[in-house]
Amino acid sequence: MTKRIGILTGGGDAPGLNAVIRAVVLAAHKHYGWEAVGIREGFDGLLNALPTLALNEATVRDILARGGTILGTANRGSPFARRIERPDGTVEHVDVSHEALERLDDLNISALIVAGGDGTMAIAHKLVGMGANIVGVPKTIDNDLSLTDVTFGFDTAINTATEALDKLQTTAESHHRAMILEVMGRNAGWIALKAGVAGGADAILIPEIPFHIDAVCGKIKDLQASGRRYSLIVVAEGAHPAGGEQEFYIGGRGLMDSRLGGVGYSVGNALHECLGVEVRVTVLGHLQRGGQPTPHDRFLATRFGWAAVHAVAAEKWGHMIASQGEDIVTVPIGDALHLKRVDPDSDLVHMARDLGIVFG
Repeated sequence: MTKRIGILTGGGDAPGLNAVIRAVVLAAHKHYGWEAVGIREGFDGLLNALPTLALNEATVRDILARGGTILGTANRGSPFARRIERPDGTVEHVDVSHEALERLDDLNISALIVAGGDGTMAIAHKLVGMGANIVGVPKTIDNDLSLTDVTFGFDTAINTATEALDKLQTTAESHHRAMILEVMGRNAGWIALKAGVAGGADAILIPEIPFHIDAVCGKIKDLQASGRRYSLIVVAEGAHPAGGEQEFYIGGRGLMDSRLGGVGYSVGNALHECLGVEVRVTVLGHLQRGGQPTPHDRFLATRFGWAAVHAVAAEKWGHMIASQGEDIVTVPIGDALHLKRVDPDSDLVHMARDLGIVFG
């Protein structure tokens, strides 16, 4: 039976999304003879009835190494809470999920492959409960989805952050400064931890371990006493002091669009007061999302896309592709929505401490 399958990419972009799209298209066509169609701008594309993108071998020929997503994406477009602005300026959020399902029927899409993070997977999970035929593909640079060892985009983000630390080290040494690198990760410290260890950081501050600035200051003073006149500190955007709150900045929609970020500057100010030395802060931001995916992420994303097509063939609706050890498996989407965080008592943290890295 010929199928017409759709694919959409939701949430923040991540290196490797195009590799997933390519693998879905090629595996669907070459193995099953199915047609593939791309939904633009995530779930917004369904709700706004945006023109779809016909996907074939020619469409995906040169996208394997390209960052971003050729389909576009949106991280504020839940069909269960669509933002409606009334003429009087008031805003309300309305459940229009039935419109998304109707749009899939209008497009004659018999199955949908959804690539995204926890927010996108949560939407997919609810739509499956309404009868939608959906298979999920985990995507996030934060690596915070449970039941999968790793998500594509994470390796590229670590590479970008580690390269930044390498560059900061040379200028820190030249000017005898303390350098702070603020990285993404939301409420999980995976990027900060792995890039910090790989980049030779002296301190790593992550959301899972509330920090005391005096401990970081003491570490830097010890380095100074030993004759080393520079230091590197990695701060995850969701890190916060013991007894304190996470820091946010206000995005384009006011308080409703507040985002994690800014803690690097607070740490920098505190260290300057404590040490009296020059402190410089670099916020890596969306550089971690951009650029070419690493070979590891291209390979992993390709495996995920290929596996998603076979999951559609097996009608594993409501399941997500996952990497577990050397195997690619499927797991229930609902079970994968729990936040995967760094365990403060894990071997990774103990290793870092044994190397002299402090967590505050």
